[in-house]
Amino acid sequence: MDEGKPTGPKPKWWSRPSTGPAADTVGSPPLLPPAAPEQPEPAPAAPARADGPADGPAAAVPEVPGPRTPGAARPLHEPDEYSTPPYGGPGPWAPAPPVQHPAATPAHGTPVPPAYATAPGAPHPAGPHGRQAAPGQVPAPGAPWLRYDPWNSAQQPLIRTAPQHSGVVPAEGRKGGRRGSLLIGAVLLALVAGAIGGGVGAYVERNGGLTTVHLPQAAAAPAGRAPDSVAGIAASALPGVVTLHVSGSAESGTGTGFVLDDQGHILTNNHVVAPAGSSGDITVTFSGGENARAEVVGTDSGYDLAVVKVDGVSGLRPLTLGNSDNVAVGDPVVAIGAPYDLSNTVTSGIISAKQRPITAGGEEEGATDVSYVDALQTDAPINPGNSGGPLLDARAQVIGINSAIRAADTGSAETGAQAGSIGLGFAIPINQGKRVAEELINTGKATHPVIGVTLDMEYTGDGAKVNTEGADGSAAVTEGGPGDRAGVRPGDVITAVDGVRVHNGEELIVKIRAHRPGDRLGLRLTRGGKELSMTLTLGSATGS
Repeated sequence: MDEGKPTGPKPKWWSRPSTGPAADTVGSPPLLPPAAPEQPEPAPAAPARADGPADGPAAAVPEVPGPRTPGAARPLHEPDEYSTPPYGGPGPWAPAPPVQHPAATPAHGTPVPPAYATAPGAPHPAGPHGRQAAPGQVPAPGAPWLRYDPWNSAQQPLIRTAPQHSGVVPAEGRKGGRRGSLLIGAVLLALVAGAIGGGVGAYVERNGGLTTVHLPQAAAAPAGRAPDSVAGIAASALPGVVTLHVSGSAESGTGTGFVLDDQGHILTNNHVVAPAGSSGDITVTFSGGENARAEVVGTDSGYDLAVVKVDGVSGLRPLTLGNSDNVAVGDPVVAIGAPYDLSNTVTSGIISAKQRPITAGGEEEGATDVSYVDALQTDAPINPGNSGGPLLDARAQVIGINSAIRAADTGSAETGAQAGSIGLGFAIPINQGKRVAEELINTGKATHPVIGVTLDMEYTGDGAKVNTEGADGSAAVTEGGPGDRAGVRPGDVITAVDGVRVHNGEELIVKIRAHRPGDRLGLRLTRGGKELSMTLTLGSATGS
């Protein structure tokens, strides 16, 4: 706005003073020394007064009454006891104080330092901007505005965090202080928590916890087990099971056996003791760890059975022999042995099948150790070293002698690899084993039932074919033998024994070996496309 702005010639604030002694006035501030010569630039224009008009030159220098010294030269203007520029403090042409940024300037403006502030309601003296005090109010010498110098670094700062003239802290200040206190408290709390956590963690790591750990545990149970449980069966049978270590001039091996009587007879497999030969050593280790030397009583490769005997051993625990004819598919069974020389190993399973015709041995060309077994099949794990061990029923009675397994990998003799169990184990029925064992103990030899015919083992048709001639050129049907008396002729094909189908010569031998000499068998056969039935009585031959 241009309100109050003069329109006439601009008056000067001051004129150059004349030379000569300065006038002095009692009670007024001393005059400043003569000013330096004025520069040629024009003097600044005087601003319009807010409290009165400014008309002409007379308005520039007001008449100030007061005594003068006689003879003194009259100055161009009267002395100014309020130090009006240029003889007083900083004038309006001085540079303005630095601009205060909003972040550092309170909302109510820039506070005046307390040293320069007047009391509330008191008239303000003439300030640097030329405002005069109210009429009748004359500031005392040394008034605050006379000492105020914003360019003097020694003065107090114009900006304070909290104005001294007010007892109320601005909202911004209160919030800032509260935030700072909260931040410091949060930092201290985090440090304390970290120290406590670190100490607790170190203690837990070193001592395993703040308190002693006690884990829940079941109370002690009775030591006994049900007699028909696996544990009960094992506890009853283990004292009667032994581990055999056999060594010979060419090879050695490990197997299992079980005690037959209190005289020290032990039943096992023929292939377990075979490495000893006629001059090898056989050591028997009982379940309690006692060792004893054993001697061979008798062997039979056709049944894969053998009997050995220990002397001078007391406290023997013979196992009870069961009846394999009473066994049903699905009955639970327990096998005990020393697989891979791990003695007293107990496994369990069921009877998977009965009367399973298998042949074992005879791996070498022209071998005579081929055995034919009408076996019990079980899924109880059986591995190398289990051979000769007992297969027990739920009453801890022996129902079979573990003898063979069917493995996915048969191993290699060069690398020493051995086949493992895949759940197909086979045991000699104990009814057959009992008869052979009795014969071996009593005579040292076992007898085999025979029908007196020679079979064509190369025949690929269904059934067992009687050969047309014997191996050495003799008759295929033994003259006067059981087959000859029953009416069997060379070239006949036997298809069933006692109503059970046979598919090859090995199965026929297995079915015959499952009987005793003197047993009567019913045969069905075909001759020239015709089916015939007949009955024969089994003969006897001494096994090897």
